[in-house]
Amino acid sequence: MRRKVTPTMAGLVVLSVWQFYAAALPQEHQQERILGTTNLQLTPSGQTGAGVESLGTAAAKPGEAGDAEKPWLGRPRRPLYRLNRSDVVMVTFTVSPEFDQLLTVQPDGFITLKDAGAVYAQGLTLEELQATVQRAYTGYLHNPQASVVLKEFEHPYFVAGGELGRPGRYELRTDTNILQAVQIAGGFTHRSKHSQVLLFRNVNDEVVEAHLFDIKRMMKQKSLREIPRLQPGDLLFVPQNSISKIEPFLSRPSMGMYISPNQF
Repeated sequence: MRRKVTPTMAGLVVLSVWQFYAAALPQEHQQERILGTTNLQLTPSGQTGAGVESLGTAAAKPGEAGDAEKPWLGRPRRPLYRLNRSDVVMVTFTVSPEFDQLLTVQPDGFITLKDAGAVYAQGLTLEELQATVQRAYTGYLHNPQASVVLKEFEHPYFVAGGELGRPGRYELRTDTNILQAVQIAGGFTHRSKHSQVLLFRNVNDEVVEAHLFDIKRMMKQKSLREIPRLQPGDLLFVPQNSISKIEPFLSRPSMGMYISPNQF
């Protein structure tokens, strides 16, 4: 005998299926949420964040603590020295001292090795130049073992310009931040714009970074630990404030404005 399906029984079946789907749906969403936390919220620095998209959009303001994660402030504090034009290096060979030579980096960045020709040296560290010299002599010497010593070099420096007491070029002898550099260059003048101090830094021969710092706010909030340190070749520029720009066009008060000729 075939059993007849009533509307009541059909409704119960639909209700059971709906309850099962509603119970499984939160678990699926919870699993996706857990996977999303693992894949999206881990930043390259190992700290938790808002996700991958926020890495490119949530940038800290210049001059704040968030600058420590930026590439230009995240570089090594004490990077290896890289050769510049007019630097002098001594190249010595362990087994073949007849190839020892004192070389100067030419204006085009090359040095001329004895019997091996010219190799590019500008921008290389001493270890990189050592490897370059050994490769250059591979066809002339058997297993060449060379060492490179820096004899003369250009001392690190920074340039301070704009509205400063003594703008110019200064040697960078120790760790110096931009506020200390301002004091070295004679301090701010009465025409300085403290809230827009510019720092220019060479990334390479084609790219220069420019960063803006509000020194006035930093001094007011006593947040000196946020001030970055200079690197060799940095250019610090203090612009002129708005009032001093229009000052030459303002009429100056004279005695004739206050003294009437009728008084005499």
